[in-house]
Amino acid sequence: MKSTLQSRLTSTLFVLPYLLCFAAFLLFPILYGFYISLHHFELLSVTHQFVGFEHYLKIFTPGTYLNSIFFDGLWATAQFVLYSVPLLIIVGLGLALLVNRLPGKIRGLFRTFYFMPYAISASVMAVIWLMIFDTNAGFLNSLLGKMNIPPVPWLTDQPWAWVSLVSTTLWWTIGFNMIIFINALNQVPDDYYEAASIDGANAWHKFARITLPSIRPVMLFVMVTSTIASFNIYAQPFLLTRGGPGDSTKVLLINVLDQAFIRKEMGSASAMAILMAILIMIVSVVQYRLTYARKEDA
Repeated sequence: MKSTLQSRLTSTLFVLPYLLCFAAFLLFPILYGFYISLHHFELLSVTHQFVGFEHYLKIFTPGTYLNSIFFDGLWATAQFVLYSVPLLIIVGLGLALLVNRLPGKIRGLFRTFYFMPYAISASVMAVIWLMIFDTNAGFLNSLLGKMNIPPVPWLTDQPWAWVSLVSTTLWWTIGFNMIIFINALNQVPDDYYEAASIDGANAWHKFARITLPSIRPVMLFVMVTSTIASFNIYAQPFLLTRGGPGDSTKVLLINVLDQAFIRKEMGSASAMAILMAILIMIVSVVQYRLTYARKEDA
Protein backbone atom coordinates (compact mmCIF):
# COMPACT_ATOMS: atom_id res chain seq x y z
CA MET A 1 0.00 0.00 0.00
CA LYS A 2 2.81 2.34 0.95
CA SER A 3 4.73 1.63 -2.24
CA THR A 4 1.59 2.33 -4.31
CA LEU A 5 1.16 5.72 -2.62
CA GLN A 6 4.83 6.51 -3.15
CA SER A 7 4.53 5.57 -6.82
CA ARG A 8 1.48 7.80 -7.28
CA LEU A 9 3.19 10.66 -5.44
CA THR A 10 6.29 10.29 -7.62
CA SER A 11 4.19 10.26 -10.79
CA THR A 12 2.29 13.33 -9.62
CA LEU A 13 5.50 15.21 -8.90
CA PHE A 14 6.77 14.47 -12.41
CA VAL A 15 3.52 15.75 -13.95
CA LEU A 16 3.15 18.72 -11.58
CA PRO A 17 5.48 21.15 -13.43
CA TYR A 18 3.52 20.62 -16.65
CA LEU A 19 0.18 21.03 -14.84
CA LEU A 20 1.35 24.26 -13.25
CA CYS A 21 2.55 25.64 -16.60
CA PHE A 22 -0.66 24.49 -18.28
CA ALA A 23 -2.78 26.22 -15.64
CA ALA A 24 -0.69 29.41 -15.60
CA PHE A 25 -0.15 29.92 -19.33
CA LEU A 26 -3.18 28.26 -20.95
CA LEU A 27 -6.08 27.43 -18.64
CA PHE A 28 -6.09 30.66 -16.61
CA PRO A 29 -5.75 32.97 -19.69
CA ILE A 30 -8.65 31.16 -21.39
CA LEU A 31 -10.90 31.42 -18.34
CA TYR A 32 -9.90 35.04 -17.69
CA GLY A 33 -10.43 35.87 -21.37
CA PHE A 34 -13.95 34.43 -21.18
CA TYR A 35 -14.56 36.48 -18.01
CA ILE A 36 -13.40 39.65 -19.80
CA SER A 37 -15.68 38.87 -22.75
CA LEU A 38 -18.68 39.08 -20.43
CA HIS A 39 -17.83 42.64 -19.38
CA HIS A 40 -17.58 46.08 -20.92
CA PHE A 41 -13.85 45.96 -20.28
CA GLU A 42 -12.12 49.17 -21.37
CA LEU A 43 -8.41 49.38 -20.62
CA LEU A 44 -8.63 53.00 -19.46
CA SER A 45 -11.62 52.42 -17.19
CA VAL A 46 -11.41 51.43 -13.53
CA THR A 47 -14.83 49.76 -13.39
CA HIS A 48 -15.92 47.04 -15.79
CA GLN A 49 -19.67 46.67 -16.28
CA PHE A 50 -21.04 43.14 -16.60
CA VAL A 51 -22.90 42.79 -19.91
CA GLY A 52 -23.28 39.00 -20.17
CA PHE A 53 -23.31 37.71 -23.74
CA GLU A 54 -23.93 41.13 -25.28
CA HIS A 55 -20.64 41.13 -27.21
CA TYR A 56 -21.37 37.68 -28.65
CA LEU A 57 -24.86 38.78 -29.71
CA LYS A 58 -23.44 41.86 -31.45
CA ILE A 59 -20.94 39.71 -33.33
CA PHE A 60 -23.81 37.65 -34.76
CA THR A 61 -26.12 40.62 -35.38
CA PRO A 62 -25.92 41.75 -39.04
CA GLY A 63 -25.12 45.43 -39.52
CA THR A 64 -23.14 45.93 -36.32
CA TYR A 65 -19.50 46.96 -36.30
CA LEU A 66 -18.44 43.79 -34.47
CA ASN A 67 -20.28 41.63 -36.98
CA SER A 68 -18.52 43.40 -39.84
CA ILE A 69 -14.94 43.17 -38.55
CA PHE A 70 -15.38 39.61 -37.24
CA PHE A 71 -16.75 38.04 -40.41
CA ASP A 72 -14.64 40.15 -42.78
CA GLY A 73 -11.55 39.09 -40.84
CA LEU A 74 -12.76 35.50 -40.73
CA TRP A 75 -13.22 35.47 -44.51
CA ALA A 76 -9.69 36.79 -45.07
CA THR A 77 -8.34 34.20 -42.63
CA ALA A 78 -10.30 31.40 -44.31
CA GLN A 79 -8.87 32.38 -47.69
CA PHE A 80 -5.33 32.20 -46.33
CA VAL A 81 -6.02 28.81 -44.75
CA LEU A 82 -7.41 27.44 -48.03
CA TYR A 83 -4.45 28.77 -50.02
CA SER A 84 -1.65 27.86 -47.62
CA VAL A 85 -2.48 24.58 -45.84
CA PRO A 86 -2.55 22.30 -48.94
CA LEU A 87 0.78 23.78 -50.08
CA LEU A 88 2.31 23.44 -46.61
CA ILE A 89 1.47 19.73 -46.67
CA ILE A 90 2.29 18.95 -50.31
CA VAL A 91 5.49 21.00 -50.53
CA GLY A 92 6.64 19.82 -47.11
CA LEU A 93 6.17 16.19 -48.08
CA GLY A 94 7.76 16.75 -51.50
CA LEU A 95 10.86 18.33 -49.97
CA ALA A 96 11.09 15.49 -47.45
CA LEU A 97 11.00 12.90 -50.23
CA LEU A 98 13.66 14.77 -52.22
CA VAL A 99 15.98 15.36 -49.27
CA ASN A 100 15.62 11.74 -48.14
CA ARG A 101 16.94 10.58 -51.54
CA LEU A 102 20.12 12.64 -51.28
CA PRO A 103 23.43 11.01 -50.35
CA GLY A 104 23.97 10.78 -46.61
CA LYS A 105 26.94 13.18 -46.64
CA ILE A 106 24.91 16.16 -47.87
CA ARG A 107 21.47 15.20 -46.55
CA GLY A 108 22.07 16.95 -43.22
CA LEU A 109 23.25 20.09 -45.02
CA PHE A 110 20.02 20.37 -46.99
CA ARG A 111 17.92 19.67 -43.89
CA THR A 112 19.65 22.58 -42.17
CA PHE A 113 19.34 24.78 -45.25
CA TYR A 114 15.56 24.30 -45.52
CA PHE A 115 14.96 24.54 -41.77
CA MET A 116 16.97 27.74 -41.21
CA PRO A 117 14.16 30.20 -42.18
CA TYR A 118 11.91 28.67 -39.50
CA ALA A 119 14.39 29.84 -36.85
CA ILE A 120 14.36 33.54 -37.78
CA SER A 121 12.03 36.12 -36.26
CA ALA A 122 8.96 37.59 -37.92
CA SER A 123 10.56 41.04 -38.23
CA VAL A 124 13.61 39.64 -40.03
CA MET A 125 11.33 37.63 -42.32
CA ALA A 126 9.37 40.77 -43.16
CA VAL A 127 12.48 42.83 -43.94
CA ILE A 128 13.79 40.11 -46.30
CA TRP A 129 10.55 39.77 -48.22
CA LEU A 130 9.82 43.49 -48.35
CA MET A 131 13.15 43.86 -50.14
CA ILE A 132 12.06 41.13 -52.57
CA PHE A 133 8.44 42.18 -53.15
CA ASP A 134 8.74 45.98 -53.04
CA THR A 135 7.00 47.38 -56.12
CA ASN A 136 9.51 50.13 -56.91
CA ALA A 137 12.89 48.75 -55.82
CA GLY A 138 12.27 45.10 -54.97
CA PHE A 139 14.47 42.32 -56.26
CA LEU A 140 11.70 40.59 -58.23
CA ASN A 141 10.54 43.71 -60.06
CA SER A 142 14.15 44.71 -60.77
CA LEU A 143 14.65 41.29 -62.31
CA LEU A 144 11.44 41.61 -64.33
CA GLY A 145 12.53 45.08 -65.50
CA LYS A 146 15.74 43.66 -66.96
CA MET A 147 13.54 41.33 -69.03
CA ASN A 148 11.32 44.26 -70.12
CA ILE A 149 8.38 42.94 -68.12
CA PRO A 150 6.19 45.55 -66.34
CA PRO A 151 6.49 45.61 -62.52
CA VAL A 152 4.03 43.51 -60.55
CA PRO A 153 2.20 45.07 -57.55
CA TRP A 154 3.09 42.16 -55.27
CA LEU A 155 1.87 43.75 -52.04
CA THR A 156 -0.63 46.33 -53.24
CA ASP A 157 -3.00 44.47 -55.55
CA GLN A 158 -4.85 41.16 -55.65
CA PRO A 159 -4.31 38.30 -56.28
CA TRP A 160 -0.62 39.17 -55.94
CA ALA A 161 -0.96 40.06 -52.27
CA TRP A 162 -2.18 36.54 -51.46
CA VAL A 163 0.55 35.06 -53.67
CA SER A 164 3.14 37.06 -51.73
CA LEU A 165 1.77 36.11 -48.31
CA VAL A 166 1.49 32.41 -49.12
CA SER A 167 4.96 32.35 -50.70
CA THR A 168 6.45 34.07 -47.67
CA THR A 169 4.72 31.64 -45.33
CA LEU A 170 5.97 28.65 -47.29
CA TRP A 171 9.56 29.92 -47.20
CA TRP A 172 9.32 30.78 -43.50
CA THR A 173 7.63 27.67 -42.10
CA ILE A 174 8.00 24.79 -44.57
CA GLY A 175 11.17 23.54 -42.88
CA PHE A 176 9.23 22.41 -39.81
CA ASN A 177 6.82 20.27 -41.82
CA MET A 178 9.69 18.89 -43.89
CA ILE A 179 11.56 17.70 -40.78
CA ILE A 180 8.40 16.07 -39.40
CA PHE A 181 7.82 14.24 -42.69
CA ILE A 182 11.48 13.15 -42.93
CA ASN A 183 11.26 11.57 -39.49
CA ALA A 184 8.04 9.81 -40.52
CA LEU A 185 9.57 8.53 -43.76
CA ASN A 186 12.55 7.13 -41.88
CA GLN A 187 10.19 5.04 -39.75
CA VAL A 188 8.78 3.15 -42.76
CA PRO A 189 10.51 -0.28 -42.90
CA ASP A 190 12.70 -0.83 -45.96
CA ASP A 191 11.37 -4.39 -46.15
CA TYR A 192 8.05 -3.04 -47.45
CA TYR A 193 9.72 -1.36 -50.41
CA GLU A 194 11.91 -4.39 -51.15
CA ALA A 195 8.86 -6.67 -51.20
CA ALA A 196 7.01 -4.22 -53.45
CA SER A 197 9.97 -4.11 -55.86
CA ILE A 198 9.98 -7.90 -56.06
CA ASP A 199 6.27 -7.79 -56.93
CA GLY A 200 7.01 -5.32 -59.73
CA ALA A 201 5.57 -2.16 -58.13
CA ASN A 202 6.70 1.13 -59.63
CA ALA A 203 7.61 4.30 -57.70
CA TRP A 204 4.05 5.65 -57.73
CA HIS A 205 2.57 2.41 -56.41
CA LYS A 206 5.15 2.35 -53.61
CA PHE A 207 4.30 5.92 -52.69
CA ALA A 208 0.52 5.45 -52.82
CA ARG A 209 0.34 1.98 -51.26
CA ILE A 210 3.20 2.06 -48.76
CA THR A 211 4.44 5.57 -48.01
CA LEU A 212 1.15 7.44 -47.66
CA PRO A 213 -0.63 4.81 -45.49
CA SER A 214 2.46 4.47 -43.28
CA ILE A 215 2.77 8.21 -42.59
CA ARG A 216 -0.98 8.96 -42.35
CA PRO A 217 -0.91 9.75 -38.58
CA VAL A 218 1.96 12.17 -39.11
CA MET A 219 0.17 13.74 -42.08
CA LEU A 220 -2.88 14.27 -39.85
CA PHE A 221 -0.65 15.96 -37.28
CA VAL A 222 0.90 18.22 -39.92
CA MET A 223 -2.52 19.07 -41.37
CA VAL A 224 -3.99 20.02 -37.98
CA THR A 225 -0.97 22.02 -36.82
CA SER A 226 -0.67 23.81 -40.17
CA THR A 227 -4.37 24.71 -40.05
CA ILE A 228 -4.10 26.05 -36.51
CA ALA A 229 -0.99 28.06 -37.42
CA SER A 230 -2.66 29.46 -40.55
CA PHE A 231 -5.77 30.47 -38.59
CA ASN A 232 -3.45 32.38 -36.23
CA ILE A 233 -1.71 34.26 -39.04
CA TYR A 234 -0.76 37.79 -38.02
CA ALA A 235 2.86 38.74 -38.72
CA GLN A 236 2.84 38.26 -42.50
CA PRO A 237 -0.16 40.47 -43.42
CA PHE A 238 0.56 42.98 -40.66
CA LEU A 239 4.20 43.50 -41.61
CA LEU A 240 3.99 43.03 -45.39
CA THR A 241 0.61 44.30 -46.62
CA ARG A 242 -0.79 46.09 -43.55
CA GLY A 243 -4.06 44.31 -44.26
CA GLY A 244 -4.27 45.69 -47.79
CA PRO A 245 -5.07 46.20 -50.53
CA GLY A 246 -8.13 47.68 -48.86
CA ASP A 247 -8.97 45.21 -46.12
CA SER A 248 -8.62 42.11 -48.29
CA THR A 249 -5.75 40.65 -46.21
CA LYS A 250 -6.84 42.07 -42.86
CA VAL A 251 -7.18 38.75 -41.10
CA LEU A 252 -9.23 38.08 -37.98
CA LEU A 253 -6.32 38.27 -35.55
CA ILE A 254 -5.43 41.77 -36.77
CA ASN A 255 -9.02 42.88 -36.11
CA VAL A 256 -8.98 41.29 -32.65
CA LEU A 257 -5.78 43.12 -31.68
CA ASP A 258 -7.02 46.40 -33.19
CA GLN A 259 -10.21 46.11 -31.17
CA ALA A 260 -8.25 45.37 -27.99
CA PHE A 261 -5.33 47.79 -28.16
CA ILE A 262 -6.39 50.55 -30.58
CA ARG A 263 -10.07 50.89 -29.71
CA LYS A 264 -9.27 49.79 -26.12
CA GLU A 265 -12.32 47.47 -25.98
CA MET A 266 -10.99 44.29 -24.42
CA GLY A 267 -14.42 42.78 -23.80
CA SER A 268 -15.51 42.55 -27.43
CA ALA A 269 -11.97 41.62 -28.51
CA SER A 270 -11.97 38.73 -26.03
CA ALA A 271 -15.35 37.56 -27.32
CA MET A 272 -13.95 37.53 -30.88
CA ALA A 273 -10.87 35.62 -29.69
CA ILE A 274 -13.00 33.03 -27.83
CA LEU A 275 -15.13 32.44 -30.93
CA MET A 276 -11.99 32.15 -33.03
CA ALA A 277 -10.58 29.52 -30.65
CA ILE A 278 -13.85 27.56 -30.74
CA LEU A 279 -13.84 27.66 -34.54
CA ILE A 280 -10.24 26.37 -34.67
CA MET A 281 -11.16 23.49 -32.37
CA ILE A 282 -14.18 22.61 -34.52
CA VAL A 283 -12.11 22.63 -37.71
CA SER A 284 -9.40 20.49 -36.07
CA VAL A 285 -11.95 17.94 -34.85
CA VAL A 286 -13.59 17.78 -38.29
CA GLN A 287 -10.20 17.22 -39.92
CA TYR A 288 -9.41 14.45 -37.45
CA ARG A 289 -12.79 12.77 -37.90
CA LEU A 290 -12.62 12.87 -41.69
CA THR A 291 -9.09 11.45 -41.74
CA TYR A 292 -9.98 8.79 -39.17
CA ALA A 293 -13.08 7.83 -41.16
CA ARG A 294 -10.98 7.42 -44.33
CA LYS A 295 -8.55 5.25 -42.38
CA GLU A 296 -11.41 3.05 -41.20
CA ASP A 297 -12.78 2.77 -44.76
CA ALA A 298 -9.35 1.78 -46.01
